[in-house]
Amino acid sequence: MVDLSVSIGSLRLANPVMPASGTIAEAMASMIDMGRLGAIVLKTITPDIRQGTKPPRVAEFADGTVFAIGIPSKGPRYFVETTVPFYRPFGAPLVASVSADTVEDFAALAATISVPGVAAIEANVSCPNLRAHGKAFGMDPVATAAVVRAMKAATSVPVWAKLTPNVGDVTVVARAAEDAGADALVMGNALLAMAIDAEQRRPRLGNVIGGYTGAAVKPVLLRMVHQCAAAVSIPIIGCGGITCGEDAVEYMLAGATAVQMGTVNFVHPSAMPDAVSWIEDYCRRHRIAAVRRLTGAMAATRDVVRETEAVL
Repeated sequence: MVDLSVSIGSLRLANPVMPASGTIAEAMASMIDMGRLGAIVLKTITPDIRQGTKPPRVAEFADGTVFAIGIPSKGPRYFVETTVPFYRPFGAPLVASVSADTVEDFAALAATISVPGVAAIEANVSCPNLRAHGKAFGMDPVATAAVVRAMKAATSVPVWAKLTPNVGDVTVVARAAEDAGADALVMGNALLAMAIDAEQRRPRLGNVIGGYTGAAVKPVLLRMVHQCAAAVSIPIIGCGGITCGEDAVEYMLAGATAVQMGTVNFVHPSAMPDAVSWIEDYCRRHRIAAVRRLTGAMAATRDVVRETEAVL
């Protein structure tokens, strides 16, 4: 029998598969067994109630999608009173995802939603820092560290830092988050992108610029997970273009302890439980008794990879 359990700091998951924030909703409970997931990452909330960006919000391509949703949010009260009670009975640990415009708001929001049933809080530091002229917190190691440090002071719940890939060297930000006390890293989020309608000569998104997600971004985020795994000692949750169990295993081999599946959930609602089954079968075929042994199993080639990167 394969042991699929993994540990993200003090939090133990039955298996390494969970959704990325904003890619599941209550209706999905009628399509899949939510209790089959290692954890349930809930939609990002903000301190205030937000409607999101103006439509159109989605531009689809063959292997990816550009989204400009704008984090619509019903606020922390709705989250505590309605969202958490809905998901708690499924049994999988609940991970809240938060976004805010200032460090103080991140901390206050973390304190407000630290209620029974919330097992961890994911800090979405890809959002704009209003005190840094709109530059995303996650693009700045100092700002990222400030958010993590403030949240850790405001709650006893584990804090995960969700990093942005839109930086030159993600390992600098990763180390800053770790030094500030982050319990884990989520690597990563969408790549900045845009789409244009040539016939109309107009942007295809109401917000003009959005985030590119889906299968096409996997090689980029996989590389970043590998780099972060070599730079920090805290667990890494891989996220980006994961569509199946094989993708999940690749992320674990690169250094991830667990994974988040996102865009694929809009197309194949059963993708996550199917991935759990595939991973279990993979471990059985390869005579791997515990899935956690996959994490960083590429370690033997790490020196070769570093030498290659130095040449490039």
